[in-house]
Amino acid sequence: MLSGCLKFLLICASFLSLSVISSSVAPSVHDLLPQYGLPKGLLPDAVKSYSLEEDGSFVIELERPCYVHFENLAYYEKKITGKISYGAISDISGIQAKKFFIWVSVTGMRIDPPDYVEFEVGPLSEKLSITQFQKIPTCKSKACSHMQEEKSANTVAVAEA
Repeated sequence: MLSGCLKFLLICASFLSLSVISSSVAPSVHDLLPQYGLPKGLLPDAVKSYSLEEDGSFVIELERPCYVHFENLAYYEKKITGKISYGAISDISGIQAKKFFIWVSVTGMRIDPPDYVEFEVGPLSEKLSITQFQKIPTCKSKACSHMQEEKSANTVAVAEA
């Protein structure tokens, strides 16, 4: 009887230790962004891992490099680095945006309350509506995949008519 009680206590202790471990897991990077006053959709869904230092310096590893289409087309390298503070990210490397026919490196982002995210490209900047960044975007392997999806949707609509 005593060994049965001991086994039961060991099993209970195991479950308790597992629940403590699972509750101490770090939040996803998408859940962390709003804690800094930033929308969760600034990064694509392909985040593999991230590290964040006390001074705000971070490294984000994606599963693969990819494209995301906001108002402008953006390219995310497999490794993204920068420094996060409340409402802003500075010293960014690993993100580019296509403006007209030129790819430019995004060097910073900051919130321009209440409705905009301002993207810095060296000394220049552009404001985009924050609503574009409320949902976590899908990481695409090709720059024009959003156009192919739109074309497919239009073809289906024409075929049904």
